[in-house]
Amino acid sequence: MSSRMFTLTINQTDSRRDGDRVPQLLKDLRHIPARLDFDRSVEDEVQGILDCPHQAVEAAMIALRSGSWYVGIGVGPVNEPLPNQIKDASGHGLIYARRAVDRLRNHKDRVRVAVEGPLADIAAEAEAVLRLLGHIVHDRSHAEWRVLDLLTPGVRGQQKAVAEELGITTQAVSKAVARSQWNEEHAARPAAARLLSLILEVR
Repeated sequence: MSSRMFTLTINQTDSRRDGDRVPQLLKDLRHIPARLDFDRSVEDEVQGILDCPHQAVEAAMIALRSGSWYVGIGVGPVNEPLPNQIKDASGHGLIYARRAVDRLRNHKDRVRVAVEGPLADIAAEAEAVLRLLGHIVHDRSHAEWRVLDLLTPGVRGQQKAVAEELGITTQAVSKAVARSQWNEEHAARPAAARLLSLILEVR
């Protein structure tokens, strides 16, 4: 028996230069609800299996932030019952994710995210939107992230509290939010998730 899910295979781009970044990535991803939690599958690779396309988008953005990862998203069936460890999981969804990561190895773009699934045209559209979002996330400065990491999407009236916590003006917070395209990113995330979900509708 199998169920259609979203599988992420995330490979470090240069572990010889950067050292092992898997522990930090797993820490950054641990708040995301998963059918099978993100874990190290082999040396410098992390995999996880998700039910929800919005969670897949969230995980991809977290990995793309640092620029240190190839992010492959596979949309398709995963064999059930799921094992206890991700390295023992199987199914076409995992094959699609592996194919996506392999395709990225020859990709020269700074934002390395690919999507594979049974509907290639919709997968390509999802990939294009995720790549645009990834550029926004990847290009932010450290100063902007100091502000953004204290914000919650969709909650009004946060900027004053963030300004007080960081010891800066509310105007500085507002400028960081505008410059970083934070609102635009979060407004566009559902479009990427919707396209990922459409890949599951193949008959």
